[in-house]
This record gives sequence, structure tokens and C-alpha cells, in this order.
Amino acid sequence: MAKRKKLSQGQSRRIKANQQKRLAKAKHSETAELHWQSDNLGPTEPAIVVSRFGQHADVEVEGGDVLRCNIRRTVGSLVCGDNVIFRRAKVSEGDLAGVIEAVEERRSQLTRPDFYDGVKVVAANIDQILMVSAVVPEFTPQIIDRYLVACEDMGIEPILLLNKIDLLDQEGLEYVDEVLDIYRDLGYRVLLVSNKSGEGIDELKDLLKDKNNIFVGQSGVGKSTLVNTVLPDADILTQEVSENSGLGQHTTTVSKLHHLPTGGNLIDSPGIREFGLWHLEVERVTWCFKEFREFIGGCRFRDCKHLNDPGCLITEAVEQGAISELRFDSYHRILESMADGRAGARAPRV
Repeated sequence: MAKRKKLSQGQSRRIKANQQKRLAKAKHSETAELHWQSDNLGPTEPAIVVSRFGQHADVEVEGGDVLRCNIRRTVGSLVCGDNVIFRRAKVSEGDLAGVIEAVEERRSQLTRPDFYDGVKVVAANIDQILMVSAVVPEFTPQIIDRYLVACEDMGIEPILLLNKIDLLDQEGLEYVDEVLDIYRDLGYRVLLVSNKSGEGIDELKDLLKDKNNIFVGQSGVGKSTLVNTVLPDADILTQEVSENSGLGQHTTTVSKLHHLPTGGNLIDSPGIREFGLWHLEVERVTWCFKEFREFIGGCRFRDCKHLNDPGCLITEAVEQGAISELRFDSYHRILESMADGRAGARAPRV
């Protein structure tokens, strides 16, 4: 057997230091758990998570008070919008006022895939997703279709929100309206807004009433500006679109739940430039294009790719005008990007 190579003094010091860190962390965790034993806690109470910070979360209790709480190690995923059961501490530890014991069952959840964590929950108990796009940096229907696939997959109602329409001339407005008619004909709600001119803002506020809402969309489309408009006291940071890249910068760093003055809630979440779909099966994506559903299963071949295959009902529907060519092309681009995403997920991360 080969002789084991002797460790250098530096390697030995680093190993010892890491061992001491692990011991200290374990001791701190044990001490913290002892602090949150039943004899130091009051009765259980309901609350809603308004923000999450690592192993701590801010929860709002009946009456409107917001308390920062520790999270039990037995509690799994915890995000904005979660309804939880917590207990107040009789003696607080620093700024921690209690401990979250359990999460109630979610009626819906917004998820997105993550290379490191798999499918990651972004927000819980959402009633509707406002998909914000804009004419600047670019009006891209394919981005809309990606979000619609995600909404259909999660079963959450989407609302298409086109922002910055004050930047369109009459010709541009007619073109955009023609494209959006495709989505209106499919039954999706569409709203054109301008924070600058005020167009559509009152209608937007009405749509948000008594719902749990979240804005999603690429950076630079004006999500934070719209949040500031419907929540003037929220003071969400905004940043102009970069003149060099044409992209906005991420201006929100932590998801936070806000109460709307007219009723309901809005979750402001970090911007997502790409809404990955690589975790979905191809058949699921096909189903999420709602106009495809009546044709699914009727093609000549069971493994039909809905492209150049003979006897494909979906391509026949495109040729007959029953399915938009724009949406059909978007569908195949999404499938291509999913294949690339899966390859990236399998590749080693450096």
C-alpha cells in the first residue's frame, strides 16, 4: 500500500481551523435550539411571512405587527406569502421575537428551476402573476410565452402587462396591439400601461384588489417603478436601463410582501432575466400552449415532434390559421432553449 503523503503545516492548520469552525457552529445551533424550547415560548399563533433572511423570517401577526423569527430546522421551504404557525419567545434573543414551528399547506406556489437547488419556490399562495414586458429595451413575445408556460404549469392566472407604451408611436402601437390580440383571443387578460402618462394605472390597481399578486419580468421593464406607483410608501429602489447593454440592473435583492392600500397584497421579488423551463418535460410544455391541447394525441405518430412530421395535427392547424405562427415558432424556440438548459445543468459548475 502506498505511503500516505504527510500534510504540510499549512494544510494541518487549515484542517484544524475548519474542525473548530464546525464545532463552534454545532455548539451555537445546539444553544439556539435550547433557547427555543417550550418553556420559553408562548402559545401557537398564525402569521404570514413577509420576508425571508437565511435562517430567519419576518412574519406579520394579527393586528399588523411584524416580528423577526427563528425558523425550526424541521421547517423546509419557507417563502414570502407562506401562512405559518409560530410561537413568541417569553425572553427574546437579540432581535428575534419567536420561532416558526410549521408551514400551512400552500394553495399555489411560484417556482423556477435553479442549477444548484433544483426547482426553487419563489413565492407562495399567489392568486395572479403580472407578467411585465416593455417596449424598451425590447418587446419580445417569446419572453411572454415562456412566462405563460410557467403560469399554465403552476396553475396560476397570468395577466400580460405591457409597460412604457408612451414610447410608442401610432405605427408601433398598432403592431404591438396586433401581436397582443393573439393572447387576447386565447383568453389571456392584457393591459397596456404607462407610468409616465398614467394610462392603464387605475385599471391595474383595480386588478390587484383583494388578490395576492406578484410582478415578474426581465430587468429593466419597469417592475419596481410600477410597484412604487401602486405602493407609494414602499420606496422600492429603481434604476434606469443601461444605455450600453439595453438591460436593467437587478434593483430588488430580497423578496418582500406589501399590503395594497385598496386591499390585497403584492410580493416584490428579485428580477428574473430568464425564466428557465428546462426542468419540464416536452409533453408538459406542449400542453401549456393552451391552443395546442385539442390536437394533442391526434397526430399520426405517437412521437410526433410537431415540426415536419407527416400527419401532425398541430402543424396542420398552423397552416390553416387556427394556431398563430408566432406562438408555434416560440414553442420550438422554447424546446431548443430547454435542451440547452438541461445540458448546462448536467455540466460541472465552476
